[in-house]
Amino acid sequence: MLFVCYPKCTTCQKAKKWLTEKGISFEERDIKTENPTKEELEAWYKKSGLPLKRFFNTSGILYKEMKLKDRLPEMTEDEQLTLLSTDGMLVKRPILISDEQVLVGFKEKEWETLKD
Repeated sequence: MLFVCYPKCTTCQKAKKWLTEKGISFEERDIKTENPTKEELEAWYKKSGLPLKRFFNTSGILYKEMKLKDRLPEMTEDEQLTLLSTDGMLVKRPILISDEQVLVGFKEKEWETLKD
């Protein structure tokens, strides 16, 4: 299982603690130093079944500086994936990728449904 996070993020820290307490083994990846590629993001997006907007860190400084709230609706899916792959700080975190599913953001109720 791959746990993509930003170590300084308190939500990511809570999610990591939750995984550890549940005895779930995972490989950790820092989203800032090893940003997901466009191909990874596309695969995770398709596997997740979530709208692509859920992959954007809408509360992030960069998202706001780039005025993405107004720009995203006019962008194609391909353009959005390309943009996400340019900077890890644009990507919502944490992301947990298992063989079965992709979870974006940490909501304990959603994570309780985790399948290996």
